[in-house]
Amino acid sequence: MADFRQTTTPWGARLHVVLDHTNFEVCYAAVSSRDTRFDGRFVTGVLTTGIFCRPSCPARTPLRKNVRFYPSPAAAQQSGLRACRRCRPELAPDAPGQDPTSEIAARALRLIDDGEGDHGIDHLAGRLFVSPRHLQRVLVDTYGVGPSALARMRRVRLARMLVDQTDLPLTRVAYAAGFGSVRQFNDAFKQTFHTTPSAARRSRGNTHHVPKEVEGETAATIAIPVRQPFDGRGVFEWARLHAIPSRDTFTSPPSDHAGHPPPPGTWTRVTDDGPVTLTPRSDHVEVTVDIDQVADLRGPVALARQVFDIDADVTAMAAALGTDPLLAPILGARPGVRIPGAADPYEGAIRVILGQQVSAKGATTLMARLAELTDRPGLPDPAWTATADLESLVGLTRQRAGAVRALAGAVRDGLDLSPVAPPQETADALLDLPGVGPWTVGVIRLLVLREPDAWPSGDLALRRAIEGLTGIAHSNRELDTLAERWRPWRGYAAMTLWHHYLEDQLPH
Repeated sequence: MADFRQTTTPWGARLHVVLDHTNFEVCYAAVSSRDTRFDGRFVTGVLTTGIFCRPSCPARTPLRKNVRFYPSPAAAQQSGLRACRRCRPELAPDAPGQDPTSEIAARALRLIDDGEGDHGIDHLAGRLFVSPRHLQRVLVDTYGVGPSALARMRRVRLARMLVDQTDLPLTRVAYAAGFGSVRQFNDAFKQTFHTTPSAARRSRGNTHHVPKEVEGETAATIAIPVRQPFDGRGVFEWARLHAIPSRDTFTSPPSDHAGHPPPPGTWTRVTDDGPVTLTPRSDHVEVTVDIDQVADLRGPVALARQVFDIDADVTAMAAALGTDPLLAPILGARPGVRIPGAADPYEGAIRVILGQQVSAKGATTLMARLAELTDRPGLPDPAWTATADLESLVGLTRQRAGAVRALAGAVRDGLDLSPVAPPQETADALLDLPGVGPWTVGVIRLLVLREPDAWPSGDLALRRAIEGLTGIAHSNRELDTLAERWRPWRGYAAMTLWHHYLEDQLPH
């Protein structure tokens, strides 16, 4: 048998080949080399043991004839295999969701993470504007299973994190993970791990246990693994620069006397259900809630995945942009750049409009004034905002106030701005609104709809960044032409350039 660990082909060049589990030779090579970059992209089923593993599992490499590859843990479980207790494949970072061919599948998975998979495939298909049959086919082609199996595995994964990393009573764990009953929780847990939740908790001695960071017995903190490299500090700094005072609170960490680099701090966001605290670390993001206020943790986990762009395909992005003569030096200084997704899509879109032709600080001031007009967390209701006198109440110009009212009215009437919305249709609807032009739509597509190839045409900061790097003045058309070489990762190129330009303005 060939020893794939001795291959001379660079793994960086080979990684993009594994878009699914059907390429046996490349998948087996990844397993033989225990390459962690493939974790989450597929799982390895070993027929002789009945176990499925990460590609990087430290166990002895199984024989080729005994191996099957599956696109997701849910697909392996549905085939009768159980999760490896050594490498914990169900806890690996998710497969990157930016493959255009699986756009619908990725959007469906976001809905499932938000708990909407509980309402059945007809509901999911309706949100995605496709037929249930088409959605079923797309999910099976992408993940190997339908929506119900995906939702069950996502609940089991969250439950396992809570069992291993918290001291919550198992009854609370069941409902916090989205199960409808304790019996349903026990059955699904045992089917996946071939052990009971109570036995798993008793044997968790070698499992990373996240310390509680909120006082009280109902505090729950779990660690969400992040694909490496990870520029969590960049997202944290961006969020702090764009905070809403009534929504967001940031704290800086104390000095680490052990000499380890401290995290950038904690970010507490007041959601409609209660406060959620996010702490980015080197290889994970910690999510902390008080379970009495936020009973279902699926929402906070989905929030962390969205705002920190946890499942970004950083390896493919780096391979595409890392050789660019303009971007390579600044990417090397800030590896693992992420697109900071809007924590609230409606608020994120309003923020973009308020940021037209003003500084980030000026837009934050306007957001704070708008937030002061309501007692609820964040901004006033879209229905109220659509008819409000924003010129006198907030101090907006007539054109900008009209754009805010138009966007609020569109959301009131059903415009979906969430990351599960169809990007092109949403962009077309936004362009039809008064006061909304290509730059505004480009930024919304990037930060709100989370499109990896979105490019904010005409952005002043991007132009200044590129002119500073090249020493040459560029028109907006010339910048758009230059950005074509960064497809399909223009959004990450934009974030890299923004960070470079704003570095001296960001708080440290």
